[in-house]
Amino acid sequence: MPWFKYSVRAILALLALLIVIVAYFAYSYQQQLMMLLNVSIGIGVDTPSEQKLKQAISTSPGFGVSIYAGNIEGARMLQFTEAGHLLVSRPHQGEVILLEHDNDGDGAPDGQRVVIGGLKKPHGIAIYDGWLYIGEVNQIGRVRIKEPDFTTYGAYEVVIGDLTGDGNHPYKNIIFGEDDRLYLAQGSTCNVCLEDDKRRATIMSFDPDGRREKMFARGLRNSVGMAWSSRDGELYATDNGRDLLGDNFPPCELNKIVEGGFYGWPYVNGFGEQDPDYGRGSDDEAIDPEFGFAAHNAPLGITFVDQDGWPAVFQHAALVALHGSWNRSVPDGYRVVSLHWNGDEIEQRDFLSGFESGGSITGRPVDIAIGPDGAAYVSDDYAGAIYRVAPGMSKSLAVDIEQIEVTEGRVYEPEKQAELFVQGETIFNTFACASCHMPGVDSSSRMS
Repeated sequence: MPWFKYSVRAILALLALLIVIVAYFAYSYQQQLMMLLNVSIGIGVDTPSEQKLKQAISTSPGFGVSIYAGNIEGARMLQFTEAGHLLVSRPHQGEVILLEHDNDGDGAPDGQRVVIGGLKKPHGIAIYDGWLYIGEVNQIGRVRIKEPDFTTYGAYEVVIGDLTGDGNHPYKNIIFGEDDRLYLAQGSTCNVCLEDDKRRATIMSFDPDGRREKMFARGLRNSVGMAWSSRDGELYATDNGRDLLGDNFPPCELNKIVEGGFYGWPYVNGFGEQDPDYGRGSDDEAIDPEFGFAAHNAPLGITFVDQDGWPAVFQHAALVALHGSWNRSVPDGYRVVSLHWNGDEIEQRDFLSGFESGGSITGRPVDIAIGPDGAAYVSDDYAGAIYRVAPGMSKSLAVDIEQIEVTEGRVYEPEKQAELFVQGETIFNTFACASCHMPGVDSSSRMS
């Protein structure tokens, strides 16, 4: 029947058109899709080779970058132990692993093992008074530890239970304060909404055993990173701004967290801008951010620098990992930045960049921790890597000794002296000269 023949052709033509449309959008938005899959189910890319890393990645002047550990799929939050081992949480693998301290000085961990597994999306980790604390999506647990080898013993016990782990931002992030209290940040269940669970989108505090619960700060959409400042002793937290208001609004935030503070979400965005959906729904006055990151840059981990051997400009600066956008027409973020205080002004500078180029994304920084060797260690859950960024090294970490002029008895001008000093320091650090020339000093703690 002719009409049937035409109907089949129309259906096939429509299906072909749909395939073309789907293929077009899949191609155009493949990076956004990959970013969503990265967050939701942990999909990523292979760890780059050392050569590719050094070709693509730029560091702040005076620093060098290397791959400390690779093929660690879903690497998220970091915590150094007393003996210098590095703990890494892996939510999608349900475990916390340990990278053994680099005692032999080859630039890589001496071993790797699972500290504890079988957990429900563990994220935040903290060490306090002989316990390893772990933030699962539905509870905060702890287990006894033995230093220096960092083995666990005894039963894993829940100190804070009955937490909700649903919605967009289920991860739990934890830190201890000098007041011996445990601080817990919980993200919102949604992009923008009124929460049924009033503990979501907040920071709370508890005694180490989970008792004496206190609401500390509210209106924080998704504060993943928390750190105590070496500059003023205050608690700072990153916060991810809401979506679906365009490429450039609202800003993501750095907030100084004060007890009882309200930080706006879902009623206020950024620096006092009323939300188009929920604006004027609250009588509470929102505290402005200390600093605004570009919209959708997704600031996560934060740490403050209080370290000898770093350039003076970094003293009390903050390092922040920008995980990068998933919902922006032009990708942005995908780097580690440093924040420098000049009175009330804060300046942002690139510290580790190059993970995004021309829309192609090769890495997504998550967290930063300063190691006992003075280097900054950066996790990347997209490339499954831990990077080591150390001062006093050239970008390539390599020095061709045959190219360095050695002339006895010559007195150089101050500028030349400074240049030769940098060359000498680089050689000293790269080849672990401290092991022979500084008796009693562990070569792993060399000036790098």
